[in-house]
Formats: sequence, structure tokens, C-alpha cells
Amino acid sequence: MGTSELDREAHVPEGITTGGRAAGTQAGTSGTPESTAGGGTAGGGTPGGTAPAGSSPTAPRTLAEALRTRDDASLAGLLRARPDLLSPVPGDLGLLATRAGTRASVVRALERLDRFALQTAEALAVAPDPATYDMLRALMSGDEGDRAVEAALPGAVRMLREQALLWGADDRLRLVRTARELLAPSATHPSPTGLGPSVAEATAGMSPTRLQGILAAIGLPTTHDPVSAVQALTSLFTDRARMDALLDTAPSDALTVLDRLVWGPPYGEVSSDPAPPVRWLRDHGLLLPTSARTVVLPREAALHLRAGRAHRTPEPVAPELVAASEHTRKMVDLTAAGQAFGALTTVEDLLKDWDRGGPPVLRSGGLSVRDLKRTAAALDLPEPTAAFWLELAYGAGLLASDGEADERYAPTPAYDAWLDLPPQERWSRLAAAWLRGTRTAGLVGGQDAKGRTLSALGPDLDRSSAPEVRHRVLALLAAPGLPEGTAPDPDSVLARLRWERPQRGATGDLRTRLALWTLSEAELLGVTGRGALSTHGRALAGLADEPASPASPGSPASRDSSGSPSTDTATTPTRTTPTRTLPTDTESAAHALRAAGLLAPLIPEPLDHVLLQADLTAVAPGPLRRPLAEMLAVLADVESRGGATVYRFTPGSVRRALDSGQAASDLHAFLAEHSRTPVPQPLSYLIDDVARRHGHLRVGSASSYVRCDDDAVLGEILADKRSAALGLRRLAPTVLAAQTEPVALLDGLRAMGFAPAAESAAGDVLITRADARRTPARTAPAPVPEGPPVPDETLLGAALRAIRAGDMAANAVRKEAPGTGGTGAPDSGTGAGAPHGPHGAGGSSALPRTSSAETLATVQAAALTGSALWIGYVNADGAASQRVIAPVRVEGGFVTAYDHTADEVKTYPLHRITGVAELADDPV
Repeated sequence: MGTSELDREAHVPEGITTGGRAAGTQAGTSGTPESTAGGGTAGGGTPGGTAPAGSSPTAPRTLAEALRTRDDASLAGLLRARPDLLSPVPGDLGLLATRAGTRASVVRALERLDRFALQTAEALAVAPDPATYDMLRALMSGDEGDRAVEAALPGAVRMLREQALLWGADDRLRLVRTARELLAPSATHPSPTGLGPSVAEATAGMSPTRLQGILAAIGLPTTHDPVSAVQALTSLFTDRARMDALLDTAPSDALTVLDRLVWGPPYGEVSSDPAPPVRWLRDHGLLLPTSARTVVLPREAALHLRAGRAHRTPEPVAPELVAASEHTRKMVDLTAAGQAFGALTTVEDLLKDWDRGGPPVLRSGGLSVRDLKRTAAALDLPEPTAAFWLELAYGAGLLASDGEADERYAPTPAYDAWLDLPPQERWSRLAAAWLRGTRTAGLVGGQDAKGRTLSALGPDLDRSSAPEVRHRVLALLAAPGLPEGTAPDPDSVLARLRWERPQRGATGDLRTRLALWTLSEAELLGVTGRGALSTHGRALAGLADEPASPASPGSPASRDSSGSPSTDTATTPTRTTPTRTLPTDTESAAHALRAAGLLAPLIPEPLDHVLLQADLTAVAPGPLRRPLAEMLAVLADVESRGGATVYRFTPGSVRRALDSGQAASDLHAFLAEHSRTPVPQPLSYLIDDVARRHGHLRVGSASSYVRCDDDAVLGEILADKRSAALGLRRLAPTVLAAQTEPVALLDGLRAMGFAPAAESAAGDVLITRADARRTPARTAPAPVPEGPPVPDETLLGAALRAIRAGDMAANAVRKEAPGTGGTGAPDSGTGAGAPHGPHGAGGSSALPRTSSAETLATVQAAALTGSALWIGYVNADGAASQRVIAPVRVEGGFVTAYDHTADEVKTYPLHRITGVAELADDPV
């Protein structure tokens, strides 16, 4: 965003005067003097006044000047809270102030305020500009006062100052102009306070005759001009005693009308012939017309009716978390550990079911509704829960599309590596991916902005606010007011989140839904148990070694209890926001590792045995070792899950094991080795019977054929009506040809009750092992960030040094060139001039122009004396800039100098320096 001429007034150093006018002011200009949108009335001085040479203002006159009074710690706090101000790093504090006032940045900052801080900003938006702290306190606490509000207000003001949304001393508080425009009431944008326009705003288009008529109706003397009439009316509405006397004369029905409008919305529709109560209010100025059929309650009158309060219900303190149930820590941890192990089992079953290739990918991306239903039925889960596990596996990099022409979903190579990890590490990988991921499974089945259904694994499920909401919900579950093992009431959690981030519209609704989904997903995943945060869940969220929640920003403990906030940001405690900075990838990995260590003792050891029963079932009383579980999954079908898993042996499952290359003797030996009970006779008979018939029929590819040594069996197949779809015909007594592919032929014969085996071209039986289908190497989907990332300490330090150096260079004052009245001033690298700018006594601030000989002589002299120069420089790309340098060495056509703008030593070719000028004061 470019810097206008008025913007550059923010660059005036304190104590500098130009042309007999106070620096930073411009005659004939009114408004808010901030670098965001220009202005000219100094916050602490006289508009257009004259300051004596060398005078130093006692209060900042612009937002840029307010930023210059801050120390590095305060500026670093601002840049952490509003990281968008660093994209890119501003050249000086004037540009930082300009960027801090842009609409997008202000909207983002307002969205991150808690409810009371936002209410404070809303009150400032309807207060006079500038306002005093006492005015603000009266608007927030009302005529009767409110101790809680008064105790919390200094902290809210301090936070607005730290966020660069408010500046000025306590007697001249100024809200950043863009914030005022966003929060102030208007006909198209009602104020959250419910207040309407002021008397002056509402009567801007009213005829003088009408104004005089209102004054006469309420018993005030008429005036000679509209301005004094508006002032008289405003004075009446702000005088408590005179307003009470006026309302005492109002009809009771008129007071009823005012009661309906007082808390908003302040606008009402009237007919061409209004009712007597409305007519009385209109005649007495308590309702002012805004159009032919619309009237509005003036702000001053509404504040009187509200007893001075800008808000009906100020909320200085965050809502308390209410306990829903209490459990012992051990019970919570054991329950969560059971859920964690169940999560591992569910993900393994899901991906094992897709081992040979999952369902196809939709042309628009994602999984079809039919395939999602099939997956949910296979896992015996509701569809929303199945969508969550799918998204979790996808987010952890265990599942992806294979990228083939006939694109399908399949496990990734990372899945095999994941299976080899201990259970606690497998869980930590899943939980960490869930906590930092932006994929939002709860959206599946909903619709996007264009009315299209959102599908599981689809492209439109990323929500950048999801990680922050998940971290915050877990932090609230570990709040200091809740004993360990306590599950808070979900409604109280939502109320606290809404107080911390009182966003409106679709964004606020999304955060509410994200919080509810977080509570249910954390329980499914084993982060919580019985609604309470587990020990390993605390470690996962990084809450093990720190207070689970920062001091509530609305609590009295977090606010200054003095009657008026201090303007000294270096000594005033910083009011922290409730939003925790998201951990870095390194910190997340460390948290996950610690969580895995805490979970490990709670996960039961895998078993190496099952219990075989006479009803052709096997019971696994706990988790099984991986080789046993894999073999049993081939030999039997899972019938039910829970604390113990029940497997059922069927002819189809036994045939599946034989197809994988096992012989009947191998199956008998396997069961005898791993069963704690004798192998039931029915199970042995089942294995022998299926093995005796297995491979009796052979299927090969002609298109395909069936051969059998027993021609009676082939005759039985031909006689079966179910074989008609296979297109069979006899080629020889022991051979049938088919018109279907071998795979379809195998499935058809198995559906008819036979146990065929596939054979190769050489006549050998093909063993169909459970060879996994894998995608090429895939990386897990990267989370979609919510705006610019919070800068680390290294970036903050470098940015602050660059901003400070650029600001010092931009505000350096240069000497006047003889006979010119000044050579101009640099303007923070914008390359444009500003008359009566902050850096010189006048003239143009274009690039300085001197001859080559003058440039060389001036630079050499500066190198000898160690003084600083202002130079114009054109780089190899032709871009012109202005810099303040301290030459160190001049040789070979180059000057080596310390560049105050870049805060580093650089070498410049002399032929690219357009001109030089000496500085009035050495910036060093």
C-alpha cells in the first residue's frame, strides 16, 4: 500500500518544526492524524498551531509516533499478535503504522479480540473522537458504575494499544480510523451496540426550518444557524436533568416506542400519517427522520435512556467452565488408552480392507457417497465416524490415491512403516496429525458455497482455523479451575470460546461446530476419556509442563486494577490473549513423543493365543500379535469387536486361506499352536471338507475356461441355471469354455457353492496371496495455514532491527543546499516527495542530483570524518531508492559504507549514486 503525503506526516521526529508550523500537522486539515489514512490534527497538540523551535510534545500525535515510543519488546508483541504486518517486513515505523491501519489487517485484528476488548472498541467507535478515558469508562459502566467493568477496563485498553488499534494519551484516546469505520453505526451497517447516529449525523440533511421547529417544540430558544441548533439539541440530550424533565412530559405510549428502540435496532418505519406517540417523539427531536418513511433514535437520547451504557450486558469476565462429571485420573487414562487402541484397530481394519485397492476416486476428487456407505458398513460404524477415520488416515499420510488412469484409493508405503511401529508410536502419529491438520471430517455431507456436496477425501475440506480451535479446546479441558479427571459441560466450553472469539456470521458458526467436533473426535481418538483430558492428551497438546490455560483475559487477575490505564507500555503489564501460539513442527514432534511414552504403560501387551469354541468361532481376549492377527484375518471373518474380538470360521474364509497357499495340514497346525482350548471337531471337519473340494475345479484364461477330471461336476455346472450368465459351453468331457474373464468366472463358481482354483498357462495352481496394493510414495497433505505464520524469535529480531534502522534513516534531517532552501528529504524509500516533510526544511524530496566530481568529493570527505550522508541510488534493475550511509572506504570506483536503512555494511558503485547530501544531524 502506498504512502500518501498525509501519511508521511507520521514520520516527523519529535521536536522538529518546519516553516513555523508544528511538525506533523497541516493547516486546514482535520480528522484522525494517523499514518493509516492521513490526517492533520495532532493528538496532543493544536490543529494547525505553531510550536516553538525545539519543543517536544508530551503525547504522540500520530499512530507512527506512538509506535516510536515503544520498546523492542512491545513492538515484538505487536508483530506476534498481528503477523500479517511482517508480510513483507516494513521499511520503517511509518510504513508499519500504515499497514496496521489497512482494512484487511484491522479486520483480522478485531476478529482476534475477546468479547470485552471488542466491546471496549465498539464503545470507542460511538464515543467522540478523541475521547477521554473517563468518557470510555462511563460508556462501559453506565451512570451507576460497575466494579467488574471498571477493574477490567484498563486491561482492555492496554490490549487495544498493544494491538495498535488504539493510540493516544488517556485524555485523547483515538481508535484507528479503519476500526472506527468498521464498528461505528451507519444505516447500512448497524453498530453491535445497537446505537444509532449522533444528533449531528442524523440532522445533516435536515432543513434549518425543521431544526428550529424542534427547538421550539421542546422549549429551547431558536438560533440563527443550523450548527448552533444542533449543538443546543445535543446539549439537551446529554443533560440528565433536562432530559428527565422532557421525558416526564412524554405520553406513556411514546415511552413504549422508545423502549422498543433503545437497545437497537434504533431505526423504525413510519407511515405518512404517524400515530400520535410517534408524532410527539418526532416533533420533539427524540426520533429524527432519515428518509420519508424511516426515523432513528439519536445516539445521545438512547444513551440517556440506557443510563449511559453503550452495551446492554458488558462481559468483563470470561464465563466459568462448569463440571459435567468427575472421574479419577486413573479411570480417565485407562478409558482413553482403550479408545486409543481401538483407534489403531479401526485404522488398520480400514486400510486392510483397501489393501488390494480401494474404491475409485471421483472425477471431482473424493469418495462417492455409495463407497462411504460401504466403508461404514464394513467397519460397522456410522457414516460420519467412518469419514473421520478416512480423513485421519489421509491426513497422517497412510492413505492416498494411486495416480493411475483408473484412479483408486490405496494405502501408501508409509502405512507399512507405520505398522512396524509400537502401538503407542502409531497412536501418537495419528493424534499429532489430527491435532495440527486442517482437514475437517465434520463437513462431509454438507454443501459448499456453490451448493455442491462435500465428499470424504475431497478437495474442499480444509479449514485453516481447525488446529487453533482444537488446541484451544484441549487447553480449556485442562483449565486450572477444573480438577484432573473432570469433564466440563460442552455448553460451558462453547460459551468460553464464544467469549474469547466473539466472531459473527458463518465464521463464528464454523468455530462452534469445530469445537463440538473436536470434543467428539478427541474421545474417539483416545485423547480424552469420559470427556476429560487424559495424561497423554495433555502431553500431546503441550500442556504437561505449563499452566493449562493462560489467565483468563477477562478475569480481574489479568487486568490492572487502577482507575486509569498507564500509557507507558514499557512498564505496563501486557494483557495476553487467550489464543495460544500453535507449536512448531519440532515442538509437535516432541509433544507426540512424550505422549507416546505416557501411553505405552496403559496399552495391553499383544497376545499370542485365541480361544476356539465349538460354534466355529474364536475369541481373541485382547490385542493379538501382528502375525497371528494377520493369519487369523485370512482364515476367519470378524464377527464383533469390543473388549474381545470374535472371529467366525466359514467355508468362504477357509477357502480364502487355502487360496493364499496354505494347506489343510498348515491350518490344523496353526490352530493347535495358537489355541488355549482344544481345536473343536466341527472346525477340523470344516477345514478338511473345504480342502478336499478346493482346487477340484481349475479356471484358466482362454477368455477363460474350466477344467475338471470329473465330467459329472462339469455337467452339474452346465445344468445349473445360475451358470447362464457365465456363457459356458463344453469343449471336451473335462473342459468348459466361458465368455467371461477368469476373475468373474471364479467369483461366479464360488457363488454357486464350488471351490475352484485359478491356474497358470502351464497348468499350475495360482496362489492368491494377500499382496498389498500400494500407491507411489506420497507425503501427507500439508495443513492450510490461517494467515501468515507467527514469526519466530530470529525473524522478529531481524525485523525489528531492520524497522528501527529504516526508521532512523527515513527520519534523518539533511542540510540545506546553498541557495536552494533545502534539497528535500527521503521518504522511507517511496521515491515521492512531501512538501514540508519531516526530513528537511522544505523543497522536493526527489533523488538528490550532484555531479560525479561533487559526489566523489563528498563521499571521500565523509569517509575521513566518519559522518553520514543521504544518497540517491539506482540499482542494476533500474529501481531508484534513497539511503542513509556512513562511508568507510572509497576506492576503485566503489564506496563501502554502513547502510543505516538496511542495517548492514554494503558496497555501492559510485556511478550508480545519483547524488549526495549531508545530514544536519548524524544518525549515529
